[in-house]
Amino acid sequence: MKIQFLGQNCFLFHFEDKVILSDPFYSFQESESGFKLENQRIDYVLLTHAHQDHIADVSKVLDFYPEATLIAQPELCAHFKCINQIDINLGGSAKIGALKITMLPAQHTSSFPDGSYGGVACGYMFRYEGKNLYFAGDTGVMADMAIFPLEFGAITAAILPIGSHYTMCATKASFAASELLKTSRVIGCHFDTFEPIKIDHEQAHLKFKEKKVELLLPKLGEEFEV
Repeated sequence: MKIQFLGQNCFLFHFEDKVILSDPFYSFQESESGFKLENQRIDYVLLTHAHQDHIADVSKVLDFYPEATLIAQPELCAHFKCINQIDINLGGSAKIGALKITMLPAQHTSSFPDGSYGGVACGYMFRYEGKNLYFAGDTGVMADMAIFPLEFGAITAAILPIGSHYTMCATKASFAASELLKTSRVIGCHFDTFEPIKIDHEQAHLKFKEKKVELLLPKLGEEFEV
């Protein structure tokens, strides 16, 4: 699976011939990432919760790609009213060819910008080719994380928020990775976008090194493989 980081919790996932865009908030750092909506093909939009920094560009994407399928909680699917949608809930799964995406709990709040109810926040497990990629969404450390490797098998890699303030910091995320998820590779997200979540990169790498976990802090627009 090829993945491109577009800022905050927004990633492009390329699997086989399908493209999945998560938590669209690319426009805030578009000039730095180089992402252009019109130069892509978006088949699916995947949402973790209703906060503005995760849904700001959803309508724009769905207007540009009206045939794209939205994968999200029922509350989010109802809000965006797109033509194609898969409205799963916690424990449910969506299948995209050989890729199975299962919705998992996250420890976080969720509301739309006007304060209305946005359902519960979630993360996802991407299961493909014998691999498990945990996409945490916004969350703090939670005991459920220890269950995931028991339920799904070894976690190949985890995409974890590490910016602190609204989510885990590097210390907590490295603990979650090594002690609960039992994974040896983490891709950081939800960092440096705004002042409250700016991090010390050197310190973050040190915290993960102490736990013997590889940490990738992707640059805007950077592509990598999992």
